[in-house]
This record gives sequence, structure tokens and C-alpha cells, in this order.
Amino acid sequence: MEFPPSHSLPWQYFIPSHLLFPYNFIPQNYVHWTETPESHIFSADIPGVRKEELKVEVEDSRYLIIRTEAVDESTEPARKFERKFRLPGRVELDGISAGYEDGVLTVTVPRSIRRGFYIDPADVSENLEVLARAA
Repeated sequence: MEFPPSHSLPWQYFIPSHLLFPYNFIPQNYVHWTETPESHIFSADIPGVRKEELKVEVEDSRYLIIRTEAVDESTEPARKFERKFRLPGRVELDGISAGYEDGVLTVTVPRSIRRGFYIDPADVSENLEVLARAA
């Protein structure tokens, strides 16, 4: 097996990543996602943005979009921000709520609690006929 010449290999392959980036680097558009038994919580640190410039929307009942948008054409938001998340399968879209306090936007997406299908054995008749068996 031949290795390429050492001058063509990038230096980052030889240095561990914790030495390349010694500080906890958080990207500018980072959104923290927390999952609880009742809901999914998205929180984003967006300081300097007015509440009117924030827009939280659901697209195609599958995607949660968080972005900043100008209130009118003459001004720009203090900070550009846009993130799109695919929502989990069982969420209650009508119950989504958002709050903005001290530069932190918190979006709560409640889980949809569906009751399972239950058949009471007392309701099943005695002369039940089996039509098919599971494979």
C-alpha cells in the first residue's frame, strides 16, 4: 500500500481535534434541542433581535422553521438567522408555542398522545372465526 507524499496530506489529519479547537466553539446559528416526555423544546440564543423580527412557522406539517425577517422593507434585522428542522412523527401542530425572553427564543412542540387501540376480552364473542394468521 502506498501513501501519498507527506506534503499533500492536510495537517489536520495528524493533530487531534481537541487540540485544533481547544475552546468550546458554538456556531452562530446553533439551536439546542431538548426532548422531554411531554414535548420537544428548541432554544436559540438570538440577542439583539426584536420580537417582531422573529418568525416561527411550520412547513408541510413536517418542518419547523425559525428565522429572522425584516418588519418593513426599509430596515434589516439586527442579525440574520435561519434554521429548519424536521419534526418527529407524533407532534401536535396546533399546540406549538414560542417565547422570546432576554435574547433567547424557546419553541415548544408538544408530543401527540394517542391512545392505543384496545379490545376488551369480555366484548369478544365466543364464536370468533380466525380469517388469517400472522406470518
